[in-house]
Amino acid sequence: MKNKIFILYFSMLTAVVFAQQKQLVTSIDKTKNKIGAEFLLTLKTSVDTTAKVAFPNPKNFGALEVIESYKIDTVRNGKRYDLIKKYGLTQFDSGRYVIPRVTVLINNKPFFSDSLRVEVSNVTVDTLKQKMYDIKPIAEVPSSKSWIWKLLLALLLLAGIGAFIYWYLKVRQTKKIEEDLYKTPIEKATSLLNSLEKKQLWQKGEIKAYYSELTDIARNYIEEAIEIPAMESTTSELIEGLRKASQKKNMKLSQETIENLERVLKQADLVKFAKSKPLDFEITEDRKKIESAIVILDKSIPVVVEDKEESLLNEMQRQEQLRIQLKKKRRSRIITASAVVIGIVVATLTFFIVTKGFTYVKDTLFGNDSKELLEGEWVYSEYGNPAVIIETPQVLKRIDMTKLVPKEGMALIKEMQSFRYGGMLDDFQLMVSTFKYKQAGELDLSKSIDGSVQMLESTGAQNMIVKQEEFDTKQGVKGMRAFGTFSRINTITKSSTKIYYEIILFNQEGGLQQLILMHEEGDTYANKIMERILNSVELKQLGQ
Repeated sequence: MKNKIFILYFSMLTAVVFAQQKQLVTSIDKTKNKIGAEFLLTLKTSVDTTAKVAFPNPKNFGALEVIESYKIDTVRNGKRYDLIKKYGLTQFDSGRYVIPRVTVLINNKPFFSDSLRVEVSNVTVDTLKQKMYDIKPIAEVPSSKSWIWKLLLALLLLAGIGAFIYWYLKVRQTKKIEEDLYKTPIEKATSLLNSLEKKQLWQKGEIKAYYSELTDIARNYIEEAIEIPAMESTTSELIEGLRKASQKKNMKLSQETIENLERVLKQADLVKFAKSKPLDFEITEDRKKIESAIVILDKSIPVVVEDKEESLLNEMQRQEQLRIQLKKKRRSRIITASAVVIGIVVATLTFFIVTKGFTYVKDTLFGNDSKELLEGEWVYSEYGNPAVIIETPQVLKRIDMTKLVPKEGMALIKEMQSFRYGGMLDDFQLMVSTFKYKQAGELDLSKSIDGSVQMLESTGAQNMIVKQEEFDTKQGVKGMRAFGTFSRINTITKSSTKIYYEIILFNQEGGLQQLILMHEEGDTYANKIMERILNSVELKQLGQ
């Protein structure tokens, strides 16, 4: 009996474990791959439509890095869902690794994936079968002053800002100017009615806006022509004020005209406040009634006969005053727009001068060769043999230095290569030279520095100050450093410039590596360039 119970319990446990494993399936696309290549790990689970599944989101699976966590794919399988989660894994060191088990929560119950073994192999490179090419010469690019383009862009931007401000001020004042151009209230009302019809507001369904503008035109006319407070009055107050004004001014108005005007105003009140929607023909009739009422009101106003000469004189004076007013407003807009643009420019320059400094602003606006070199795209490359690996703001150009080396020195040299950026009159100069001697042995770097100093003097350096100390690369390779200043005479302008320089020398078996860097003293951007270059120096040992 005990044996039967044990067998039954073991069978149930096996069924549960099997169900778990079946519910979560682990697979990988390959078990062996190259360094940096992707392993595709897949976790698949089959659940009902109401289940809640939480896949892990780790940054690493053991020693393998997760480079991509793909979205979950959902596939309907009858009354169940197949949820598929994929991970892109990689490793940059060769060896054998284990992808450990991870936990997947299904309805808050943990299910474990299978652990897998993978192998990462090295990429074999046969350099003997590869063709070797020399460094390509620098492609000459027509020199151009980038500050000119920056200045043009700045001017275009300011012109755009000025144009926008001018347009904005002009639009704001257009309405008022147009009002000044109307000779009489009836001209203004007629023009506004025509403009309202061109907008086609009620045809677009904007009935409330249409009636609002329509009645405002009528009220404005009554207020300007008959001189009663029509804009602030209710419909009843307006009609009552109109009746009193007609009696006071002896205006011959029919009862029908006043009733038509009152009917349209009340219709507009219903549209604006009671959301009434008149039919199309009613809207057309209301517009005609307003137009007719305005015309009748204008004709009923008693006309004061003025002397023709006086009337003509008044009209000429009015036109002259209007012309002067328009001219003043135009000048005011131009002055305002110019003042705003100048204010923006001054504020922007002040902000950057305070935060960045005057030198930064000057160099950004008008350009600085050293600044452009520092902020440009740098190149990481190796030069010469034994090679100097270095990061520079531009690719160095191969040059011939045999003429600068004495004949007795050339007799000792087996191979010499030199590369340079810049010339003697440029703001920044860099030269990398490598030498292989016919006889191997240790070199006296102090004497080599003396030779480098003499070479600089032969190219025009005067009043040289030389200081020496040891120099170590980040890899711990020791060398010798000489630094200081000298005076450089411009043969064209005959002016003198103080130059800061550094000479770095390294000695390897049968070889010498030399770096010479120069720039005008006080150039902060060139100092940063030199510091970045020297921090990047690496040496390729012979035989590598």
